[in-house]
This record gives sequence, C-alpha cells and structure tokens, in this order.
Amino acid sequence: MKLYNTLKELCLCPAVSGREEKIRAKLEQLIAPFCDEYRTDALGNLIAVRKGNRNGKRIMLAAHMDEIGFLVTFIEDSGMLRVAPVGGISLAAAAYSRVVSENGVKGVIVPEDKVKAADYKSEVFYIDIGAKSKKRAEAQVSIGDFFVATPSLDKLLGDRVCGRPLDDRVGCTALLGIAEAMQSVQCEHDVYYVFSVQEEVGCRGAKTAAFAIAPHVALCFDVTATGDTPSCAPMACSLGDGAAIKIKDASVICDEDVTRRLCEIAKQKKIKAQKEILLFGGTDTSAMQLAGAGAAVGALSIPTRYIHSGVEMCDLGDVQSCIDLGVEFIKSI
Repeated sequence: MKLYNTLKELCLCPAVSGREEKIRAKLEQLIAPFCDEYRTDALGNLIAVRKGNRNGKRIMLAAHMDEIGFLVTFIEDSGMLRVAPVGGISLAAAAYSRVVSENGVKGVIVPEDKVKAADYKSEVFYIDIGAKSKKRAEAQVSIGDFFVATPSLDKLLGDRVCGRPLDDRVGCTALLGIAEAMQSVQCEHDVYYVFSVQEEVGCRGAKTAAFAIAPHVALCFDVTATGDTPSCAPMACSLGDGAAIKIKDASVICDEDVTRRLCEIAKQKKIKAQKEILLFGGTDTSAMQLAGAGAAVGALSIPTRYIHSGVEMCDLGDVQSCIDLGVEFIKSI
C-alpha cells in the first residue's frame, strides 16, 4: 500500500521535460528524511546524498522525473491550441485523450477532422479547451505552456496498477524506497540519489549529474518493455517476474561485472529477477556510462506494458524487487 500511495502521489504531479519544478519539490520533500544533504544543480537535477562512514566509493542511483507531453505553439482565432510534442509521443495513443496544462487547464487532444490514423503527424493535432475564441483561450493559456495526458493511477488485480506517467515515476518510487531502506544500514560509501531532468528529450540531466559526481558505480532505474502481450515482439521480460537486470539496449551495453553481481545477488538473496535485452530505445544508463571519465553502470528496470500511453501498466511486486536488489547491491560493494 505504501508503494502504491507514493507512486500515486508522484504520478499526480505533472512535469514535462524542462518543466520539472513541481515534481522536484515533491521529491525533495520525500527524500529529505533519508539523506544528509540535497541540492539542485544548474540543469535542474535533484541530487540527494547519503554520506558514508568511511572514505569509500561514490555510488550513483538515478531515475528521471520528467515525462512526455506537448507545448503550446500557436492559438488559433477559434480558440484551438496548436501544439508540438516533447519527447517520444505516440500520436495514435494520444488521439482523443484528456489533457491538462501545468496551470490546471483541462482539454482534449484530437486530430483534425477526416485525418486517418495512418496520416497522423503532430501538425494535424490540436487541443480543445472549450474556448469560444482566441481571446478566451489566451486568458487561460500562453504560448509555451505545457500539457500532458491527464495523470492517473488505478489498482487492477493483484499488485498490478495502470495509469500515467509510470515512466518514470516508478523509478523515482524505487529510489525513495532504497533511500528509506538504507537509513538503517551502515554504509562506508557515499550514495547519490539523482532525480534527473530531460531524459525524454535526450538523457541530458543524468549526463551533467554524473559528470559532477564522477561515480565509481551507477545504477539506473527506469521502465522497460515486455514480451507478455498478444502478438508482441518476443522479449524475455514479463510483468510479475521481478526486477529486470539490463544487459543492453539500443544505447548501452551494461558493465559485465555490475550485471553479473546483480544476477548473483538476486539468486543468493532469493529476490525475483529476470534479464532484459531491449532492442530499441535507451535510458539514462548510457548518459551515466559516458560522462566524464566514465563509470561502471548497470540498470534495474521495471517491466511496463503500453509505455508512453495513458494506460501504462506495471506490477508493484517488480518495483519492490528493484528496491530489494538495489539495497543488497549497495551493501555488497
């Protein structure tokens, strides 16, 4: 129940890439009791530090706090809003969705009349907030305001939940869980909990944070695809089968020693885990690996169905497995 409540609290706080102020304030409040200090860097990353009791290594754990969405680019005389996508938007998933702005203005995003799904592109989409004129719309919305699909989180059967933006509020939830669990652990290493910005537009925040921290070891927490839905591409990842230990994706090959250690710990501690090979996409893992002189990086992913839609779905048991494995990994270093 605590995991669900934390995840819901984070999901209901919209924050598109580049506009993470509200979710950062929420995460700052939640992480403060479990760290010795925290700061916000120039790009907007929230970096919380739990200091070790020796001159040990620097361990960086990261999850991104931004989400995909839309920016208002033009307001038509009719009051309709033209928008540009921020991040990897699936227009088929976005069509006919309810949306909300950073200021709480509600609306719907729809394609122009008679445009077929095969011809969807951002130029034919607009947001209707119910305004009767440009003047009325301008009283509520300005050029550059962002909209996101209306946030939500619902319980399904068992430990399954659906809503948005699980990508990557589940990763943020895992980091908070690790920080709380580490409170009672005597650790000789400095642990950096990084809630990064602008992952959805190029993994920008994690790169600058890793450059400043110069971690010896780093773990990324993010969602990954699954191979457990009808007619999907084959993939050895399923909801409910535990933390997904990333081997590679389209942007990174994880450190072999880190990956092996994660697999060994999962087996020794009887933590549910599976292996992940993602043939497309990437996460902050690659940014942390290449920052500065580089770092030994790995990733613990949460299997998630229907990513970048309004009905993303995951299993809270997998989130707990990521927390448990993350804690044991830190203790093993």
